[in-house]
Amino acid sequence: MAGQEGTTGAATGTGIVETARHAAEHRVEGTDNSLAVRVFSAGNDGGARPVLLIHGFASSTELNWVSTGWITALHDAGRKVIAVDLPGHGLSPAPEDLDAYTPSRIRAELLQILQDNHVRPLADGDATSGVDVLGYSLGSRLAWEFAGTQPQLVHRVVLGGPASIDPLATFDLEAAQAQLSGGAAIADPTTAELVRMAQLVPTNNMFSLLSMVEAIKTEPFAPEEAVPSMPILLVAGERDDLAGTLPTLLELARGHQGSDEHVRELILPARTHANAVTSRAYKQAAVEFING
Repeated sequence: MAGQEGTTGAATGTGIVETARHAAEHRVEGTDNSLAVRVFSAGNDGGARPVLLIHGFASSTELNWVSTGWITALHDAGRKVIAVDLPGHGLSPAPEDLDAYTPSRIRAELLQILQDNHVRPLADGDATSGVDVLGYSLGSRLAWEFAGTQPQLVHRVVLGGPASIDPLATFDLEAAQAQLSGGAAIADPTTAELVRMAQLVPTNNMFSLLSMVEAIKTEPFAPEEAVPSMPILLVAGERDDLAGTLPTLLELARGHQGSDEHVRELILPARTHANAVTSRAYKQAAVEFING
């Protein structure tokens, strides 16, 4: 599919035109981009800014956004979508260079992708300028940092399953490597669950996923260093243990903006980190928020 253009099938809904670009078509700082891009056009999105989607660890555009109905929901709202697959995920290559997996490198590539897709800085009275950003899990960490460092581009941001402490920071890399090599089971429950979820997807490259973990450990998440200044919606399942530090992000955002007016929270009853993304209430709230 990479590098081709056409109308998608049932996975994204009738009438949605998808353009997929191979990551190597873009270069950042002289090297190939490691993020594959899928652009979904609603056909009636000429008067609205695009939406950037960033999926979670061990997921992909297909799993996080297409199969869960997000592309259809955004299409119905008249929004063009720019979705990326993180390095080693989905349609993206699995680079050998560890630097390709770092959050700072990914943010640089996101910025280049938006420029490639003709996203312009925000301008008063121009509803086509800028971009709205939606992230889930690890994608929320990346979206928080991107929004915090690119206020001239980001209009609104929606974070799903967010945390002020990246769960990958405490990931037991040595134990995971040992188990995948036939060694003892992983003792740390968070690490064990992340590995289990990753192995549920047959196409996942476990080497590249562990490379991402290793790279992320070199750039710990410090949300207080780049707090988004635009309206923000934080969403989590009621039973999402990974999002237990969401209140810290709320406090940071409210303190930075000086009021609660543009900082909102949505807790989804009975939902977990794994299934919150499928919630209809989540999609409805996110669409209403970014269209507000």
